[in-house]
Amino acid sequence: MVITLGVASAQGKITLKGHVQFEQPGAMMEVYKYDGSEKITVATFDVDKDNNFNYELKIEDPGLYHLDCMKWESVSFWAEDEDIEVNFRGRDTARMIIKNPLFHQIKGGPKNEVINHLNYVNHRNYQMMIAISQTVYRSSFTSDKDKDNANKALFEALSKDYDERISFLANLYSDRTSVLAILQPMATNYDRNREQIEMIFDNLLNLYPNYQPALKLKERIARNLELKKKMEVGVTAPDFSYPTLEGKSLGPKDFRGKVLLIDFWASWCGPCRAEIPNLKEAYAMYKDKGVEFLSVSIDKKPEDWKKALTQEEMPWPQILAPNSGKEITELYQFSGIPFIVLIDKNGRLVGKNLRGQALKEAIEEQLKR
Repeated sequence: MVITLGVASAQGKITLKGHVQFEQPGAMMEVYKYDGSEKITVATFDVDKDNNFNYELKIEDPGLYHLDCMKWESVSFWAEDEDIEVNFRGRDTARMIIKNPLFHQIKGGPKNEVINHLNYVNHRNYQMMIAISQTVYRSSFTSDKDKDNANKALFEALSKDYDERISFLANLYSDRTSVLAILQPMATNYDRNREQIEMIFDNLLNLYPNYQPALKLKERIARNLELKKKMEVGVTAPDFSYPTLEGKSLGPKDFRGKVLLIDFWASWCGPCRAEIPNLKEAYAMYKDKGVEFLSVSIDKKPEDWKKALTQEEMPWPQILAPNSGKEITELYQFSGIPFIVLIDKNGRLVGKNLRGQALKEAIEEQLKR
């Protein structure tokens, strides 16, 4: 393997090894990465008779990869020029199984030391989200509004704590190529983190001139910033057009003159399907008042989408985005679903990431105009 300035060549190889305590027969280990929101499977392999694995992975594109253990647990790692070792618990054999992700420490090198710290911050952030939700749920409040306010305040504090921690890690490891994995979440708040992000890019490219993963991420962040401007409240919502079950193409322009709610969802998304009763209630309230609904699925398989439509019986237009929603998630700048937006009669974006009561309040505001 050729290494220049501590950076792997474009055609390097690393070894992934470890042990799975509880094997799930028939399930496989999987290595994958993301290109934007698109998941790309890089390799699949099995454990041996002793539940050990040892796999040589070809690295054509250094970056953040993910090792999934038999569809049960996973760990992120930096794939470049460091062999890694990680052990998994696997799916327990107990009768009562509670799926709460464990933290998996990677044995690797300096670049994966960065990822270990990032993984641990992400792990603790997730555990604190669970703890906050459970505590608020079990606590007594004088009203639901007070409970919502307490929940919101605690999650805002948790979010600020997370941002501070990854900012600290970015400064601590600004000379390691794997710091790029930290810049990605930091870029979601680019205006606030602009100076730090630009400093780290400059530092990396000074240490490793023409380092392609840094150049690609820098380009992607710039592109996302341009797309983000097109999703600011008050601008004309980006247009698209996808087919219904009957083959008719529909998109935002087809609803000009009426308030339009767009729900981005998928059959496999539990929170999406949990939100459908609220959408049905809102639809019944506003369908005769000049408000239209449009659901856009990002399902990979049309048959999964069609099955969910039969089960859910949503009475408004339904369309399926191609390529598992790769283009629409980038165009509308969302990474999680359900993602619900509201567009006014003139086609301008007036609300985004709306749920529950906030959704109804946003519609009511538009109907007053």
